[in-house]
Amino acid sequence: MREELKNVLTELPEAPGIYKYFNKNNELIYVGKAKDIKKRVTSYFNRTDALDVKTQKLVSLIHRIEYIIVQTEFDALLLENSLIKQFKPKYNIKLVDDKSYPYIVVTNERFPKLLKTRRPELHKGFCFGPYTSVKAMETMIDVIQKIFQLRTCSYVLSEKNIREKKIKMCLEYHIGNCKAPCEGLESESDYNEKIKQAQQLLRGNVNFARKYFKEAIEIAASKLEFEKAQEYKERLDLLEKFHKNNILVSPDIADLDVICIAGDDSHAAVHYSKVVNGVLLQSKTMSVKKKLEEPDEDILAHAIVNLRELYASAAPEVVTNLPIDLPGSTFEISTPQRGDKKKLVDMALKNCLYKIDAMRQAQERETGTLRVLRKLQQDLKLPDLPDHIECFDNSNLQGTNAVSAMVCFLNGKPAKKEYRHYNVKTVTGPNDFATMYEVITRRYKRLLEENKPLPKLIIVDGGKGQLNSACDALKQLGLYGRIPILGIAKNLEELFFPGDDIPIYLDKKSESLKIIQHMRDEAHRFGITHHRKKRTKSGLKTMLEDIPDVGQATIEKLLRKFKTISRIKKASYDELAETVGKNKADKILMYLSSTDKNS
Repeated sequence: MREELKNVLTELPEAPGIYKYFNKNNELIYVGKAKDIKKRVTSYFNRTDALDVKTQKLVSLIHRIEYIIVQTEFDALLLENSLIKQFKPKYNIKLVDDKSYPYIVVTNERFPKLLKTRRPELHKGFCFGPYTSVKAMETMIDVIQKIFQLRTCSYVLSEKNIREKKIKMCLEYHIGNCKAPCEGLESESDYNEKIKQAQQLLRGNVNFARKYFKEAIEIAASKLEFEKAQEYKERLDLLEKFHKNNILVSPDIADLDVICIAGDDSHAAVHYSKVVNGVLLQSKTMSVKKKLEEPDEDILAHAIVNLRELYASAAPEVVTNLPIDLPGSTFEISTPQRGDKKKLVDMALKNCLYKIDAMRQAQERETGTLRVLRKLQQDLKLPDLPDHIECFDNSNLQGTNAVSAMVCFLNGKPAKKEYRHYNVKTVTGPNDFATMYEVITRRYKRLLEENKPLPKLIIVDGGKGQLNSACDALKQLGLYGRIPILGIAKNLEELFFPGDDIPIYLDKKSESLKIIQHMRDEAHRFGITHHRKKRTKSGLKTMLEDIPDVGQATIEKLLRKFKTISRIKKASYDELAETVGKNKADKILMYLSSTDKNS
């Protein structure tokens, strides 16, 4: 240990707070909290042999230590959480994913409306959320629109615009979805009262809206306004139906957060549920990758702070599956053993266990893929792990419409965004060798020009001829010998390397051969699909070229507009005339009519 660190360790305070570790480049690599800073930090250095491998690595990188003293352990947790979000130290766990969640915004304007957004900071108004499910958010908006009949238009409903009748009511009024405040048919005070009810419902408070509708029914009935009373009753029924369908365990549960954790040595899953008046408003299960084998209690403490901040929760109670003590917190933390709250915890744990199981399966799949790639590397004696493979296949029909396809596999899986089609430009007639030379040249010349990563293996669908042409292209580009390349012959699944007269035969059941066959078949499928489309378009173009006085420019207009011959035949005279003019529309219809009679 460096002498400067020894001096810092002796000077550490025995008080609650946070500590920060920096490496030799003065980069913050870890932030931690502690009841006793001195006791916690010195534990890293007293017995390094007892630490796990990752923590030993962390300790070896510590070059400088800083600390901040706070009043309570909960204050330390809040400060630690803030610093982790700000600096994202390498060795701190990441509790909340970076997905952009949707919000509902009640706009700040005369006659407010509801908006959906993923960037609430751009909108002026009250934000509710985030919602982990877009469907749940849209359901909430739909229910509120049906109950309260809020406007959805973007008109500026100023007093002047309404008074001078500058805005006309739209279809929403006529189908009963809006009361037309734009024409003064609904007062601002009545509309704002509905907005208050909608905001209460967004907060999960159904009782407030329920009381409003019941009182409105009584007032309308007392005035013998039975149609209005019936309208309020229908909206109350909608509200009751919504609340009934969303009851979770018990309507007696007022306002609480459910935050639970389950995990193993390397992974954990945290589930969050927000419950208000027995209604589940938000629910989310997140995975956590442990970096220093942190205990579940520490991760759960972080999760409580993170998630309550993310969901802007002010619930007075948090229920968990592990006892957590956070002195100085403004909310109660409990671990229920029975009753409705225990059912909520059990439900949260079930979600955590499903997430853990999915993480393990994904890890097993990843491990399996890595094993297959290593076996492929071993069988083909490749210098590097073939985690980036590209495979080429040519397609043509009696020498026409020659195309080539390239498929790309990354980490043993199809990377469909990287697939490419090539329309052959320099080759006339059925010449697979020249086609392969052109396509390989075009592909890797472009990668070199754009400074993009080259594959670890190239596969050519074909025998020695196609392989030799591909090698000539690589030589021309100065890449021959830098990228392994092989050809696969279709009949006996023979694998050819450049310069080898004797092919390689892999076991028919081997995973190495299966991944090569998968790539070859995928390239063939991808190329054939493109080739069929091209043939269809070419045939259509040829037919149109036979029409007198119809040139290429007119043909292109027809193809862009109608796509197929059948659509052109079904098109009306007016549609054709609008596209290519009356004179050519007459000739096209006359020609297509005569061909139909002859056929």
